[in-house]
Amino acid sequence: MGKPVVDVDTCVGCGSCEADCPAGAIKVDDDGHAVVDTDACVECLACIDNCPAGAITEGE
Repeated sequence: MGKPVVDVDTCVGCGSCEADCPAGAIKVDDDGHAVVDTDACVECLACIDNCPAGAITEGE
């Protein structure tokens, strides 16, 4: 499994991924885009399923 990757051009900053991340590894930054803390990420990929914009994909 890979870490999630956020496409900032697609991300709408809704916060769904931040709210649903069990590890607290995603935050919406001041620019309104989700940012993944790859050190905290447990690679559950729940953020991919919960992103209504489809802005998060599985990276390498």
